[in-house]
Amino acid sequence: MIPFLTPLRKAARLTGPPPSQPVWARGREGRLAAVFTSPSIIGLTAFTVFPVGMSLVIGLYQWPAFGAPSFVGLDNYTELLGDPVFRRVVLNTFLFVVLYVPINIVVSLGLAVWISPRVRGRQLFRVLFFLPVITPMVANAVVWRLIYQPDGLIDSSLQSLFGVNAPNFLGDENWAMAAVVAMSVWQGFGYNMLVFSAALDAVPRSLTEAALLDGAGPWRRFFHVTLPLVSPAVFFGSTMTLITSFQVFTQVFLLTSGGPGISTETVVLYIYDEGFSGLRFGLASAAAWVLFVVILCVTALQFAGQRKWVHYDA
Repeated sequence: MIPFLTPLRKAARLTGPPPSQPVWARGREGRLAAVFTSPSIIGLTAFTVFPVGMSLVIGLYQWPAFGAPSFVGLDNYTELLGDPVFRRVVLNTFLFVVLYVPINIVVSLGLAVWISPRVRGRQLFRVLFFLPVITPMVANAVVWRLIYQPDGLIDSSLQSLFGVNAPNFLGDENWAMAAVVAMSVWQGFGYNMLVFSAALDAVPRSLTEAALLDGAGPWRRFFHVTLPLVSPAVFFGSTMTLITSFQVFTQVFLLTSGGPGISTETVVLYIYDEGFSGLRFGLASAAAWVLFVVILCVTALQFAGQRKWVHYDA
């Protein structure tokens, strides 16, 4: 026997893997785990899995509020695709997404860069910028409606400063969607700002200092050093913002109710109107699944494209 291996063998016997638990102990742990997780599992099943499954079933029926439902197959989906109102609603939703998502990301990232560690009171700025996110949407919408209305804050300010009247933001088809987007950006940019700010704090200063020594200016340092390092956070923020923007409802419902006409009506508002106002639950469920497929496809494209610009290795 090799002498110097003897202490190693003794240590291996002393620190070896613990003996396996008996079967009865493992079964007891499994039962305890089932008891503690059962409330969450029951809630997920009752309030998420079952409603989602039922909506898929209801979408195949003509399901009135009163009376027996009748099976119609894919007729609800055919009616949706042939409805010019629904096509306009889908276009409105895409218009909101195209306007809202880039503005939200640019504003959030710009403010996150601005409240860098060199800015005094950055914690206070973080709190102030995040306040609209936790403020109730209904209260925000009421305030913004007062700002937008004739003789409101914007109109009164323009009259006193320049002697001109502001457009009718909520009553003009050319301005209504822009007004909804502006209110939505103010409401939601704080969340992404916090995410981006945390990612910027994790960027090694040695890399930016090395780029500075090489003669890189502030823009080159940002786009070639900082932005690639925070690209995973930007991807996360853009993905979550994209998903939630397709589901916009409260801002539109409270500010314009889809008007003027249907110029600001979105898919979720269409689902609400068909389901709870028109009592056409089958058509509303079919519209919800169309929205789900659209979000799924757009998100899949975003995940496929992130390989070209998201860098996970520092």
